[in-house]
Amino acid sequence: MTADALEAANQDRFAAETERFRRELLAHCYRMVGSAHDAEDLVQETYLRAWRSYAGFEGRASIRSWLYKIATNVCLTALQPRRNRVLPSGLAGPYDGPDRQPSHVAPGEVSWLEPLPDGWIAPPADDPAAAVIARESLRLALIASLQHLPARQRAILILREVLAFSAAETAEILGTTTAAVKSGLQRARARLDELEPASEELLEPTDQRARALLDGYIAAFEHSDAGLLEQVLRTDATLEATPFREWYAGRMSCIHMLDAYVLGTPGSWRMLATTANGQPAAVIYYRDADGVFRANGIVVLAPTPTGVSRVIALHDPALVAMFDFPDVLAHRTRTGSGSSPDSGGFRGASSVS
Repeated sequence: MTADALEAANQDRFAAETERFRRELLAHCYRMVGSAHDAEDLVQETYLRAWRSYAGFEGRASIRSWLYKIATNVCLTALQPRRNRVLPSGLAGPYDGPDRQPSHVAPGEVSWLEPLPDGWIAPPADDPAAAVIARESLRLALIASLQHLPARQRAILILREVLAFSAAETAEILGTTTAAVKSGLQRARARLDELEPASEELLEPTDQRARALLDGYIAAFEHSDAGLLEQVLRTDATLEATPFREWYAGRMSCIHMLDAYVLGTPGSWRMLATTANGQPAAVIYYRDADGVFRANGIVVLAPTPTGVSRVIALHDPALVAMFDFPDVLAHRTRTGSGSSPDSGGFRGASSVS
């Protein structure tokens, strides 16, 4: 066999052994860094490093744990010079000051958390053996809380609690001792309990009740009807949006702010239903002065049997392309209903949704 043929055979064998783990490695890197874009780059780096060292892989560990060792250390290296990604609720408590329009955080002051399109990690329809990634481990609130943990504690918690690696396997992946893993896990659990003391079970995006809540939320923006929000939000609902500093707690506080500064007039907004982080979501468009609906960002809802408990909007037009939606929508002559996936939206300059 020629050198080129041998190289090609090795590449084929490498792909056959490693490609099936790409989606779960993407989810792992996303949990670590809180950015879908960064996670995609880190997975690429993981596979490059894995290929370079593949000839020396002697099967002393499973191919899966070997890849996780590379991916975890790639993430830890990447996190060293970076600020943690946060949401507005990670900056301060809910806003209770005078009635005024929300204020922007200065560009570059904060690194914001990003949502993860469900389509990026969904297993292929023709591959029933592909690993199913637990939606609960990618909920946006959990990802936000994980970013407040020191990077190594974060890695320990994810490897042990989400991926079910043993303490010994986790120690091998991180190049540390089992005792250090157990201690780090204990501290990480305690800190996570402080950040998310009352974790609640959310409805699946496929649940009819979850879709009805998303439809109602979309309809409220499309029709500029604050009253519809009362039917969607729980009394203890919270509302936050990037890149704004303030966030709001309590249904009436959320609705007042939206009604006063965001909803505008009927037909200003449009949304297209999607899913992100295992939650119902919508792509946001705002109609500009020329009547064109332009990409604005993504809103993610936390639906429960008693209503939406949390609304997180991320106003970054680049996120829309990440979800495979267009930057500009065709003009629509009539206002649709919340039951359609083509509905509502938020504004970039003054929207918090």
